[in-house]
Amino acid sequence: MNAVLGLLAVLLLTAATGYFVAQEFAFVTADRIALEQRARSGDRGAARAVRVMERLSFMLSGAQLGITVTALVVGFIAKPALADLIAPPLRALGTPRAMVDGAALTAGFVLATVVQMVLGELFPKNLALARAEPMARALASSTLLYLKLASPLIRLFDASANRLLRAVGIEPVEELHHGATLEELGHIIGESGEELAEGHADLLERALSFSERTAGEVMVPRVDVVTVSADAPLRVLSEIITAHGHTRYPVVGDRIDDVLGVVGLDDLVRLTPEEIDAAPVRAVARPPLLLPSSLPLPDVVDRLQAADVPLGCVVDEYGGFAGLVTWEDVAEELVGEIADENDAGEDLAIRRGEWWTTDAGLRTDEVAHETGIALPEGDYETVAGLLLQRLGRVAEPGDVVTVDLPPTRMGEPPRRAVVEVLTVHRHVPELIRLRAVGLEEAP
Repeated sequence: MNAVLGLLAVLLLTAATGYFVAQEFAFVTADRIALEQRARSGDRGAARAVRVMERLSFMLSGAQLGITVTALVVGFIAKPALADLIAPPLRALGTPRAMVDGAALTAGFVLATVVQMVLGELFPKNLALARAEPMARALASSTLLYLKLASPLIRLFDASANRLLRAVGIEPVEELHHGATLEELGHIIGESGEELAEGHADLLERALSFSERTAGEVMVPRVDVVTVSADAPLRVLSEIITAHGHTRYPVVGDRIDDVLGVVGLDDLVRLTPEEIDAAPVRAVARPPLLLPSSLPLPDVVDRLQAADVPLGCVVDEYGGFAGLVTWEDVAEELVGEIADENDAGEDLAIRRGEWWTTDAGLRTDEVAHETGIALPEGDYETVAGLLLQRLGRVAEPGDVVTVDLPPTRMGEPPRRAVVEVLTVHRHVPELIRLRAVGLEEAP
């Protein structure tokens, strides 16, 4: 009779252990955002589950207390109870009297361990992982009651553990971080790329990196900007618009760094031919929106919207004119290259055999997106900057630079990129070609 009662106690305590294990894993793995949404729609179980998750560290301490106590009591009761049940069959089988007690205790220990592991640990753990939100809602009421009743004991053990943590310089936290960092989201998107619709992974990756970009990184550089002198007659502006096709141009003074305003086609259409012949550009120029080159893109968007202008003039840390940033430049950081009537319609990178031919003025991340060759990052933004840094001098056609490529996947063999300068403009690489090779192939 005592053995039967002991066995029943073991089963009840094992169920209690399973309860605390399910409690621990359900609240840790449950989607809190989903529970909060259900709570707002009137689900009381979800609301109680959210209350538990707001004190996740305290709940985990309570679960650990329950698991520890029930497991210890199971161990204390299970071995003798199961041994009492196993000993009679062993004697009936003719086991020597001297071996019966030891064999029964050993068999009881093994059986108790199996029961505790399967029913008390693994089954409730796997159930909670597979049905985290339903389990969290189902366990929430009893968990809150248990935490209230056991609160003094939990606080005692929690306070002792927290003192030890503070003694080694670590500040304990009550609620676990349940969000994901930008880097973690990037890894998630990268790993889920094949499961997302075509183009969605790229769009998400661009959206994540959007806030890290600055005006200086996305602008049209000054050397590629067509400007108009403030003292030039408006007919010159008309000729420039006809020649280049853009609708707006920065107005500069005696020096190109002296940006006085912005003028465009809409300023001309309101004037008579006589006024166009007589008036200087400065007469119709509008004040420029000046943007620091270090300004993050979200702030660029805010400034463009607040000023209600289509472009901003980017200035560097010395106050010099660095380039232009337009709504198109901003949009391309999210959706990729946008072709308009002024674009040639050519691909950013063209593949010929193993080589990719592309513009050296592209950023390294743009080259990686177009070619799959992730050039190393450094104190430069473009491929031209990388080449000039590695060469240590002005570039010439035929210059070849070999750079080590950072690994993109675990276990990937080391690779290098061979970059060759094809053409040069103003001593800066203009057109280049590149390819990725193994270490044994690199020149």
